[in-house]
Amino acid sequence: MLKDVPRSKSGDVAAMLKAVHAQEDRAAAQAKAELVIEKLISLRLGAAAKCFRDGYQETLAYMAFPREHWTRLRSNNMLERIMKEIRRRTRVVGAFPDGQSALMLVAARLRHIAGTHWGTRRYLDMDRLHEPEEREDGKV
Repeated sequence: MLKDVPRSKSGDVAAMLKAVHAQEDRAAAQAKAELVIEKLISLRLGAAAKCFRDGYQETLAYMAFPREHWTRLRSNNMLERIMKEIRRRTRVVGAFPDGQSALMLVAARLRHIAGTHWGTRRYLDMDRLHEPEEREDGKV
């Protein structure tokens, strides 16, 4: 989306996008998103407004989960860490003789991750998903 924004306004637009995701709940984030769309249109950034309007619902999907999970669902740090480790291992080898040997190295590393303490650590507490949520009126 920022490719549709002039460089002089990209900082302001980035701040507006961050403000949408800084809201307390999904309803507030959607209301803020509508305000951001209006602001983008008033700044004559119609292409950016259309792009944001078409995709902001997907970026708020993490808000359907318990709040404790939000920071981990918003990012893909877990996958990035695994990919970084695989990249590091493949750089050491340099050129693989064939695709099968590269696949064997990656599969061996993934098996190692799954079988060690690193693979058994709990990233998200799934028990929270099964607990009934309390509503604002005090009912379960």
